[in-house]
Amino acid sequence: MRRLQVYTSLWAMQPHDQTGVKLPLDQVCEMVAQAGFDGMAIDLGASDIAVANAVRPHMEAHGLTPLIVAFPKTIESLEDTLHMAADFGAPFVDVIGQVMPIALDDMVPVIEAWMDMADRIGVPIQFETHRNCITNDLFVTLQLLERIPDMRLCADLSHYVVDREFWFPLSDHDMGLMSLILQRSDSFQGRVASRQQIQLQLDFPQNKKWVDLFKGWWREGLADWRKRNESGDCIFVCELGPPEYAMTDAQGREMSNRWEEAQVIASWVRQMWDELGGDG
Repeated sequence: MRRLQVYTSLWAMQPHDQTGVKLPLDQVCEMVAQAGFDGMAIDLGASDIAVANAVRPHMEAHGLTPLIVAFPKTIESLEDTLHMAADFGAPFVDVIGQVMPIALDDMVPVIEAWMDMADRIGVPIQFETHRNCITNDLFVTLQLLERIPDMRLCADLSHYVVDREFWFPLSDHDMGLMSLILQRSDSFQGRVASRQQIQLQLDFPQNKKWVDLFKGWWREGLADWRKRNESGDCIFVCELGPPEYAMTDAQGREMSNRWEEAQVIASWVRQMWDELGGDG
């Protein structure tokens, strides 16, 4: 059986709207569950093990599945996170690797070492397409995928739109490169970017072309995932970060309500999934 599982991010919930108020963890989990999310990503770059342990019982009480996002600064340091993820019952670990050799030939053994470690411990890993990490560059990541056939991705395409400063409309060549990323992706993250901004407001008219572009990519990614998987969970994380990801006005107030936007993205993705055939 195939299922779509839509998560949000603990990082995105602190603060969760323009007020700047940080909610207690029990209230966060209650809000997330009541909004119909299936799980929540725990970002170890924005928090720490203590926060992960503190939020865990509240997630369990509300039936939310944890997803662990790791920022390993050494090859060896990922091991503790993998054991933690196994204990938490996470479906996989999303790796944003901070070991960043310059040469491709030096990157390959890093990726392979992390993959071997994950296989030994029995916890799947996916490498997120993200700036300031080993998958920082689109072109290099595509070369890594060629060199390492079993390397799997978590697609957050917002980073590559900014990193490459793609002109709109994208050329057929550039669209093809993004399709190659989606074809190696086993999960997806929801944020809309432009060539200059990492996180756009969804309902501003000037952003519509970028919103439509990302919606097309998300649909393409879901459709390709379904072709490759006759069973399992397809995980989509709505990850709308607080300032300075979220743009602010002169008074430091956010220019949109990210909590409402996360639910909008979740509704779009669920509709796409249903139109592609739904669960089952």
